[in-house]
Amino acid sequence: MTESASGADVRPVQQPRLPFWQVWNVSLGFLGVQFGFALQNANASRILSDLGADLHSLSFFWIVAPLMGLIVQPIVGSASDRTWNRFGRRSPYILFGAIAAALGMALMPNAGIVVAFVAPILFGGVMLALMDAAFNVTMQPFRALVSDMVPSEQRTLGYSVQSLLINIGAVCGSILPFVLTNVIGLENSARAGEVAPSVIWAFYIGGTVLLGSVLWTVIRTKEYPPAQYAAYKGIDAEQLARTQAEHKPLSQRIGGFLRLLITMPKTMRQLAVVQFFSWFALFIMWVYTTPAITQHVWGVEAKWFDSHYLESVGQVPAHIAAAKGAAGDWVGILFAGYSLFAAIFSVVLAKVANALGRKLTYALSLLAGGAGYISFLLFQGGEPVAVNLLITEVTVPSGALGLLLPMVGVGIAWAAILAMPYAILSDSLPADKTGVYMGIFNFTIAAPQILSALVAGPILAGLFGNQAIYILVLAGVFMALGAVSVFFVREAGSEPGTEAEEAAAA
Repeated sequence: MTESASGADVRPVQQPRLPFWQVWNVSLGFLGVQFGFALQNANASRILSDLGADLHSLSFFWIVAPLMGLIVQPIVGSASDRTWNRFGRRSPYILFGAIAAALGMALMPNAGIVVAFVAPILFGGVMLALMDAAFNVTMQPFRALVSDMVPSEQRTLGYSVQSLLINIGAVCGSILPFVLTNVIGLENSARAGEVAPSVIWAFYIGGTVLLGSVLWTVIRTKEYPPAQYAAYKGIDAEQLARTQAEHKPLSQRIGGFLRLLITMPKTMRQLAVVQFFSWFALFIMWVYTTPAITQHVWGVEAKWFDSHYLESVGQVPAHIAAAKGAAGDWVGILFAGYSLFAAIFSVVLAKVANALGRKLTYALSLLAGGAGYISFLLFQGGEPVAVNLLITEVTVPSGALGLLLPMVGVGIAWAAILAMPYAILSDSLPADKTGVYMGIFNFTIAAPQILSALVAGPILAGLFGNQAIYILVLAGVFMALGAVSVFFVREAGSEPGTEAEEAAAA
């Protein structure tokens, strides 16, 4: 219940429960967005290495990803809170971001063709930034859309469906280069300064899936008009209309944003600690899994990731190029594995959380992820084994096959990371500021990744001698620390006075 400008209490009207398939339609675009994210996460390091990036410098290129999130999401969140036109409230941003992301996906793997105008590695980095900015323009309004459209009692279901679709997209996106090589027959190794054809075509397909799924959500979801939304959320409709019409100067908007940042709900601040440890670890996984298993399982020495050494030898031996290509494809299988396990776990996540509580479910899930990362050390090399993946059969070292086991724990952690913080947080936020607070919450995702990008490379080179497997063990330690920090989070409603009311008053 809130108070109107006239001083009268505004009691919320019961928001109708949505049929399951409408919850599905609201969230379907996440499938395409994560399809694109998965292609990027599994292949960006591979692309950048092929274009000439050193192993210890990979994290510096990846820093553009969290930076774009840090800059874009709060701006888009605030803008979408203030937008209401015939196209909707969140939908215009979702669609624009999807179009820009698809453009970046088409251009990044083709960096080699611009060599006459700009260095391919520079062009690849710029396109990585464009993709990440566009993904963030799309993703933040999507999260706010779920909060707008799904009533509180269905919120855990909504975010669980979202997690399921995200992981279906991630499975398909992760395995796509592998499928294009081992089923379709496209080449998976790259010449110096170029990108493998299988990766190029995977990015084309990913951009198409992204646009198609986002269009489905935009067309099939009718957002509530302002008056109806205000009634459901217990907001004064007149005050909401004045806020929408108000045009504040930039300095005043920045000041208002900083006040929101300072007065954020306590639950958000406590979740920020959990987010720090978990996203620091995830960033390391995305950047360094490919070189880690290329070295630890396929036995490729670290010098073959050194651009200066590669220049000195002139040409990469065929067996090294083949090993790097095979390892890169297998990373897609591993990432698809953790996404598949996450998708399976997300189906029962709501029931587990209802039985054990959100916090205990969240903590145990992160602990499983930490154990998964640390156990990478146990799987090294081994004899070649034939693996039947239903769609094709491949031969890989036995250690590569064993790495599917740690992915179970990583997948459980990933499902929880995608759903539980938002389920815990959403009840702490005032309805009229959900978008901007969700954008601010992205700071807790972006900041640890930026720090990880700045320190992971030097740690890898200085402490671990460019042996990337040990940086994954460090990721496991951080994920375990995240599990411990969950127990210090206070859920909204656990003490007198709701945080949403306190934040709204601020």
